[in-house]
Amino acid sequence: MSRSTTRERGRGSAAERPLRRDAERNRERVLDAAHEVFAARGLEATLNDIAHHAGLGVGTVYRRFPNKDCLVEIMFVAKLDRIRGLAEEALAEPATWSALVRFMEEMAGMLARDRGLYQVSVSATHGHDRVAAAREEMCRHVGKLIERGEAEGLLRPGVSGSDVQAFTVMLGALVDFSQPVRPELWRRYLAVFLDGLRRCPGQDKPLPEPALTGEELAATL
Repeated sequence: MSRSTTRERGRGSAAERPLRRDAERNRERVLDAAHEVFAARGLEATLNDIAHHAGLGVGTVYRRFPNKDCLVEIMFVAKLDRIRGLAEEALAEPATWSALVRFMEEMAGMLARDRGLYQVSVSATHGHDRVAAAREEMCRHVGKLIERGEAEGLLRPGVSGSDVQAFTVMLGALVDFSQPVRPELWRRYLAVFLDGLRRCPGQDKPLPEPALTGEELAATL
């Protein structure tokens, strides 16, 4: 191999390394911007909005993420997995009621502060298969936590994991309603919801409507 060929290859490698570093930095800027934009504005935000927030050209964003669903999948699978992890941690605790309360407070806080996360939690219209699988796994673990509370006689008869999903939907409307004046008002109504779940002495009156079945819940997403 000639010295000139070796020098040419060396120059090519040196040129590629900064390019790869720049590309990785741009990717991180896009992800940081997407986190902030989706949290504040929800999934109605476009890739153009994210590019503007990141201070990058639109073409740079599209080279890394050909459509918004690809970016949604990267952003939110990990967040849904985090909620599932919180449910797993609650299931590992011996005191079921306090574990359930802590889980609900942490989950509701995550959803209240991140509009995009709320939307992928209650709707199947965003993301690809990995988002759907993460959402289903999250719901399954929440259901197991509710089933344990009911089996221990801590919850009202007929309470179901789908009641938590229904509350999640209501939480989004509440946050939209109160955000301009009382961003933390959701905490008040979470306490009301939890009090409604808990079984009290002499409180055996059945709930007026049965909980949504799995099929009905899937049809609402």
